[in-house]
Formats: sequence, structure tokens, C-alpha cells
Amino acid sequence: MKRAQRGAALLTAMIIVTLVAAIAAAMAWHQERAIAVEAAERARTQSRWMLLGALDWARLILREDAVSNLMRTNWDHLGEPWAVPLAEARLSTFLASQGSKAEDGPAAFLSGRIDDAQARYNLRNLIQTGKDRAQLELRTLRRLCELAGAPSGTADLIASRINAAYATEPSADAPVRIASAAELSWLGLPSEVVGALQPFVTILPAATPVNLNTAPREVIAALIEGVDLASAERLVQARRLAPLAAPQDASKYLPSGIQIPADRASVNSQFFYVTGRLRLDEHVLVQRSLLQRKGLTVATIDTATLPGSLESPSP
Repeated sequence: MKRAQRGAALLTAMIIVTLVAAIAAAMAWHQERAIAVEAAERARTQSRWMLLGALDWARLILREDAVSNLMRTNWDHLGEPWAVPLAEARLSTFLASQGSKAEDGPAAFLSGRIDDAQARYNLRNLIQTGKDRAQLELRTLRRLCELAGAPSGTADLIASRINAAYATEPSADAPVRIASAAELSWLGLPSEVVGALQPFVTILPAATPVNLNTAPREVIAALIEGVDLASAERLVQARRLAPLAAPQDASKYLPSGIQIPADRASVNSQFFYVTGRLRLDEHVLVQRSLLQRKGLTVATIDTATLPGSLESPSP
């Protein structure tokens, strides 16, 4: 009887030890998990603050460019300081000039770029009250879709959905209003078509002209009727040596008789995209902000978080 009692006691003790070990392991796992979550949240918070500082720096660069435009030339082109991407560099490199030591801060690496939002065709231009202007914009988008390799009918689908979404009194089944080219899939476009169009289109808060000093050849060829890719490429090459001072200057590099749409083309811009990427230890945060510059005032219109790789933005 005593041997049976001792066996039962031993078994009970083993069960208790096993339960205690399991509970301790679970508590340790939860504690480790909580620490990891807290560390990740802290890293995200630090990254957001650092990227906010980088955004302020980009706003300062664009403001200085505006000052330069007022003093000398009123055009924006790809040879200006704002258009030079920032290669990834350790954050302490920027802080060194302020007397900070590299080992004082975390291993944070910053990279970024500023892109002219008006280098792309603005889908907001499709929203027109006049029939003639609406048809003109639709023809532009048709040419652009063809140059991008999109299927026939893509431009008409986009135009109808955009106008339905932004109607003064949209119907109950109207498409949602998109905020970027990446959201074109919400209008029913396949992902491969969206990917083909993203480098060439954007959607901004208001209708805008295309900046001929920054637009790719596909956008230029679509914007100006009668211009093919070869002619647009000549313009792109020429502006690298001498930026256009006025939209009509583009006619020097295009076939004779080509009319430059003065109200739909420009040589300067108001809207810019700022994309910043911060790598903090193993955490990566990428943010893209839309800025609007009016005179010497540079305001942030919108900020969004992107996947963790720095590419030319998909406005």
C-alpha cells in the first residue's frame, strides 16, 4: 500500500513539474513575444519620426528651388538638385555635422528621392464639362494606353469609371474614387495592365498640365497629337542639354506643323512625390508623400506607407 502511495505521489509530482515547466515556457514565450512586438513598434515609431525629418528636408529643397525659379529661371527640369536621388547612407553621416557621434544612434540607413508628379498624365484631366475637351483628353489617354501596351478599350474604361466616381451626384453603384495609379485595379483593370500604366499616369487633387522638361517620351507622344516616340525621344535628349524655357520651345525638336497645347503642357510643376526609405536594424519603412508647391509654400497633401523597397513611386 505504501509503495502504491509513493508511486502515486511520484506521478503527481512529475505531472506538477511538467505543468509548471509548460506554464513557465508559455510565459517566457509570451514575454519574448511582447518584447519583440514592443521593439518593432518602437522601431516603427522611430522610423516615422526620422522619415518626417527627411520629408521636411525635401520640402526645404523644393522651397529653395522655388526661390531659384523666382530669381533666375521659372522652370523645373531633371538637372536640378531636387531631382538627384539620395543613395542609401547611414543616418549618422547626416548628424555628424551637428556634432553627433555615429555610435550614439541606432544603425539607421536613409535613402530617398523626389519625383515630379506632373511628369505623368494626370487622370483627373479626364473630368471635363466641355465635350470637346473631354474628347481631347480621352484621345490622349487612348494613345498613352496604346504606347504602354494596354489592351484596346482600356482608356475608355478608365475614363468612364473616373467620371462616374467623380460625378457631382454619383450613383449608388459608382466606382470608388482612387488616390493613386496603383489603385486602378479597383476600377476593374487587370494587375498587368495596371503595372504597364503606372510609370505614365497619376491622379492628383486637380487637373494639371504635363511638364515637358520631366515627362517620359511616352507621355509626350501621347500628349502632343502627331508626335511619335522617335520625335518625343529627340525632345527628351535635347532637353538634357538645354531645358525648355517655355512649352512652345519644344516645337524646335518636333516635326514641322506640330501644335503644342499651351494649356495642357508646361515647363514647371506644382506637385511632387517624395519617397523615403528608412532601414533601422532589420526593420524597413517606406513612405511616399504628395507635396504641393504654391509660390514659396510647400504643403504636404498626403502620406502613404509603401512596401519595403525604394522604387520610382507609382502615383
